[in-house]
This record gives sequence, structure tokens and C-alpha cells, in this order.
Amino acid sequence: MTASTTRRTTAARSRIAAVGAIAVAGALILTGCGDQTEGNGSTPSGKTDNSAPLFSKLPKKIQDAGVIKVGSDTAYAPMEFVDGGKIVGVDPDIAEALGKQLGVKFQFTSGTFDGLITSLETGRQDVAMSSITDNKKRQEGLDDKGAKIGKGVDFVDYFSSGVSLLVKKGNPDNIKSLDDLCGKTVAVQRGTTYEDTFKAQAEKCGDKKLTIEAFDTDAEAQTRVKAGGAVADLNDYPVTAYTAKTSGGGNDFEVGGQQADVGLFGIAVSKENTQLRDALKEALDAIIKDGSYAKVLEKWNVKESAVQSATVNAGK
Repeated sequence: MTASTTRRTTAARSRIAAVGAIAVAGALILTGCGDQTEGNGSTPSGKTDNSAPLFSKLPKKIQDAGVIKVGSDTAYAPMEFVDGGKIVGVDPDIAEALGKQLGVKFQFTSGTFDGLITSLETGRQDVAMSSITDNKKRQEGLDDKGAKIGKGVDFVDYFSSGVSLLVKKGNPDNIKSLDDLCGKTVAVQRGTTYEDTFKAQAEKCGDKKLTIEAFDTDAEAQTRVKAGGAVADLNDYPVTAYTAKTSGGGNDFEVGGQQADVGLFGIAVSKENTQLRDALKEALDAIIKDGSYAKVLEKWNVKESAVQSATVNAGK
């Protein structure tokens, strides 16, 4: 994992060192090279529950193994990160709920983000679940310039995420959107696309000047907002919501307004593995219906990212 990791919510953005601001440095050590860290799933390793509602929907190979192998870059709290040597977060909890419907364990293994789709093509992993944005290029196996670099993958879309403003608790400046920032000062991590977003907004503000203070880390930007020297910081919604919930016991910050630049996260599956894809889609619909999906999102303070139903390849 490096500081230039591609941001997951849109293809062209970068979430540079977002995790550094929320104290998951241990995850960075564990995700530097290849598959190293495993997390807990819904059933003991290699054991199945063939009485589970959707067990019969799974491919025979997975029924026999009792495991769905999951590739994940576990350095992105609260979505997936390492805590006490265990992979935890939104994605592992959703996977655990899916596992109860399917009767198998989701076995998370930590690796680098840019190698996750390749791990599906080689068969090392059955799925990739790591806050991966579903978009047409990934579906079709294209790089950013449109050149064919792989077979592409299918996505079972399970989470909706954009960017959000982080403001001081109580939102004293009543910041609800980027337009509310005109005439004010904002803080942001230097070199990120969040800084680019603020620069674009500054041009839009015109004579009502938006002052941008850029820092080496997002933690420094957060400190500036907390001290009242800036009215807002900007980051991915899950990161912003998690920071608002955890920093100072929830007393330092809150999310200002609604998400912007919203896209879909999907569980990536090989295009050849349509049976597994369809089983996952059915399982996701089941946990949405029974309420266990909503409980996971509420636990991690990201309920605004809920999808209403499972979709396949709905990303743009």
C-alpha cells in the first residue's frame, strides 16, 4: 500500500492516506505485499451449513470447500481494516450476514488493491470485496485509457458512497454543501483530489473567495477544523462518517450535508462464475429484506450508503 492508492469510489480519484487520519496504521503494515492476514467469517473454516436458505444456489466447488475466498485491501476504515490482528469493518460484517444465508464462511485475505481483480482471474480468490467501485471499465477489463487489459468482472452492488464534508460538531457555520464554503476557509490533505475539488469550488466562488489550507496529512486538516481555523475538511463518506463517530468519542465532528459524487461499491466476481454471482445477489437481497444489512450499516454509522436492492453491474 502506498500513498498514491487509487480512490475506490470513483475511477479517477485518489484517497491518499485516508486511513492515517483514523489510526489504522497496523493495517498498513499487514497489507504491504500479498495475502497475509485472514479474518473471521460466518462458520468454522471448511464447515458448511447445508440447511442455510441459499446453500443449494452455490457452485458445487464452494459447497464442498465450505469457504468463499475473499481478496481485500484491508487498510480503509471503516470499510475494512485490521484491529487486534483481525480483519473487521463494514465489508466483513456484510459478508458474515451473507454467509449465514449461504451456509459457508467468507474467508478474508489481505492483499494490495491493484491486485484484487487479477486474483480473480488466476483463481486465487473467489471474490474481491474491498470498497471497489463498480464501473464500466472494470466490467469490461479496460484501463483508464480504454485499452483492454483483462477479461473484466461482474459486480454485485451492495453499497453507495460518495464524498462528504467533515465539519466541527454542531456545524456552527451551517455548512451543508460546497456552495456554503464561499467566503470561508477550508482544510484538506495536500495532493489529493479532495484538494482539487476545493480548488474547483474556489473558481466557482469567484470574488467571494474560498481560502484553501493544505496539509501533509488529513489528520492535520481535521485538527484545523476542530480548532475552528477552517470550517470543513473533505473525504470519502465512509471515512468522514467514521471519523465523526469515533473522534473524541463522537464529540469533535459531524458530517456536513449530503454525499456528493456518489457511486456504487460492488463485490467483484469472475465473469465465468455466474452461479456464484447470482447466489451472492440473492443473498444480498435476503439480508436487505431481513434487516441484518441495515444493522451492519447502522453499527458503522454509514446507513446513508444503503442500497434498496441488489443489482449487478449497475455502475457507470
